[in-house]
Amino acid sequence: MLDINLPLMVVMLLIFFVMLYQLNKVLYKPLLKFMDDRDAAIAKDLDIAKNMSGNTDTLQAKAQKHIDEAKSAAAKLRQEVMEEAKSKSAEAIAKKQAELEKMQAQATVKLNEEKVALQNALLSQIPLVKEGLKAKFSQL
Repeated sequence: MLDINLPLMVVMLLIFFVMLYQLNKVLYKPLLKFMDDRDAAIAKDLDIAKNMSGNTDTLQAKAQKHIDEAKSAAAKLRQEVMEEAKSKSAEAIAKKQAELEKMQAQATVKLNEEKVALQNALLSQIPLVKEGLKAKFSQL
């Protein structure tokens, strides 16, 4: 039947433990060390990424603050330029209106002078017109 060979069993058990020791030394410990190092590196990278994420939030807030300041400065500058342009255009309009009023006054004076001259010319022509009318009525 089945015989149990004790020396063979002890040798096999000894070989098993020697192989287990060698595998532990050569394979399992380096593999476990590699896995632990990898986990530590991943955790470290995650911490760095979180810090960078927080850092980018503050940088974005600063950038947004600078953008808002630039926009307000641009709006202020735009308002100043618009006011300056309005004042210049109002000044130019007032100058042109004064010039036009002066021209209108000169034209009115000239028209009044021409009116007086025309009235005088017509008044001087009235006796001739009367004589011409008398002549026409006398022919009829």
